[in-house]
Amino acid sequence: MAPYDIRLVGDPVLRQPATEVTDIDARLVRLAEDMIVTMHEAPGIGLAAPQVGVQKRMFVYDLHDEQGSHVVVNPVISETRGEWVYEEGCLSVPGLSWEIVRPKEVHLSGIDLDGNQVSFEADDLLARMFQHEVDHLDGILLLERLDPAQANEAKRVLREQALAAGEGETRRRLRMPGRA
Repeated sequence: MAPYDIRLVGDPVLRQPATEVTDIDARLVRLAEDMIVTMHEAPGIGLAAPQVGVQKRMFVYDLHDEQGSHVVVNPVISETRGEWVYEEGCLSVPGLSWEIVRPKEVHLSGIDLDGNQVSFEADDLLARMFQHEVDHLDGILLLERLDPAQANEAKRVLREQALAAGEGETRRRLRMPGRA
């Protein structure tokens, strides 16, 4: 079982900018380890701390290659180049994805859990994932990256999902013993 529940669209924690990490300690290492397990069980390729309700500038990722899982603390994207359209989803907006335009290449820097500076020149999927996770740390959901037509469709689908979930909850309450 995943150590954390992933926060879903509508949760206010997803709209708040995360605070910079000032101390890498055993609690932060444990958080990263638990986030990696949660990300793998979701399954996903990246997970930012606010998605599990923790307002720290940190994310974990794993592109399911030979390099395994990674943690980046206090990430900063300092350069972007090009443009790439790709279908993008989000663990906080489950089951939905959209074609989104983002820069094709980025330079990301930060620190690892040993306090060492890390620096990446990334393109394609790795660059997109970095941008997506940094957006989470800035309180930005992928829904804000949609064009107007996509945004209208997303709102409609999310409304329908919320209504369906509400109806399901009402049905569950009505079947519970001792309830009128």
